[in-house]
Amino acid sequence: MAGSATAWPAALRLDKVGVVIAAIAATGLVLPLATLRANRIVAGEPRALLDALPPLQGGMLLAILVAASLVALLRTPALVRLGASLAALAALALLIGQAAMFLTPPGNSFARVSPAAGFWVLAFAFALLSADALTRLAPGPLARVGVLALVAALAALLLASGAWDGLSVMKEYAVRADRFWAEALAHVVLALGSLAASTLLGVPLGILCHRRATLRAAVLNVLNVVQTIPSIALFGVLMAPLAWIAANVPGAADLGVRGIGMAPAFVALVLYSLLPVVANTVIGLAQVPAAANDAARGVGMTGGQRLRQVELPLALPVILTGIRIVLVQNIGLATVAALIGGGGFGVFVFQGVGQTALDLVLLGAAPTVALAFAAAVLLDSAVAWSARHKGSAA
Repeated sequence: MAGSATAWPAALRLDKVGVVIAAIAATGLVLPLATLRANRIVAGEPRALLDALPPLQGGMLLAILVAASLVALLRTPALVRLGASLAALAALALLIGQAAMFLTPPGNSFARVSPAAGFWVLAFAFALLSADALTRLAPGPLARVGVLALVAALAALLLASGAWDGLSVMKEYAVRADRFWAEALAHVVLALGSLAASTLLGVPLGILCHRRATLRAAVLNVLNVVQTIPSIALFGVLMAPLAWIAANVPGAADLGVRGIGMAPAFVALVLYSLLPVVANTVIGLAQVPAAANDAARGVGMTGGQRLRQVELPLALPVILTGIRIVLVQNIGLATVAALIGGGGFGVFVFQGVGQTALDLVLLGAAPTVALAFAAAVLLDSAVAWSARHKGSAA
């Protein structure tokens, strides 16, 4: 009897992180779930969860969200927490589409239904619960990539099913589908192209800075200054010299070098990317154990062989961390390139701001966030894999 009396309170102990998550979820339940607008630019009417859905679906969603909040609040196994978070996120994703169909008046092609603050707060709360559960489970690199692939597949299935077709953001997409994918390609080219260029330039420069301390201080100071320049200002500074090159250097314009467009955006992103790559290369090489270099010298390796076979493999996790920072940073900064004609998802963001069309802003912002999240997961997995491989090699 005494043992069961003490075990019961222990089962109801609160989880510290879960208390915060439950508080965020409770806030989301109070806020409106959806907004109904007469057209795409006017102010909308907020609708609470139980008003935004038919009674059965509203009650089901409320029950799932409350149950998931209780799972978060109490000290529950990590797998249970992960399952509860995924169930809550899936219910939110499916039923917000039902809210669009329920709230849109029949035959009205002008009305718009959008997720409101409550939806986003609830999605954040249960995404946080999912991240907390995955952290506790500590999945390996391949498992992380697998989870990402599963989430991407489910999201693609949801979009292909038409469950969200009634939402305003999908109506914006339907009008601009061809343009959307063209700008998506431009965004990816800007982000990945600048990453590749900065890696090809930054890693050798980092190796040189590691070898020469006097050069290291000068290079890092210059790159630090570049990082302090606002992106819009740097784009503007680059427009004049690139325009001069396009006008005076034969063949430059044919290669795409111009004062506006992708060229200044690409150069600016490369300049922003150099500091993380160079600094992390220097730090990674500095952390290579002296004993490893001594052993390499002892077996007769040359300087180049030591660099390729010992130093760079051992420094790889730190270098990849710098590359991860660059890619996530560039995916975000590429949005600003639209202001100078560089294309990308920023085209929809700034068009939406100019037209006071928040769902058009969302059409550009949501895929940018999704790309940054996917890039972070993939490169975090690469960092973890390289660190594990480094440990096994050592």
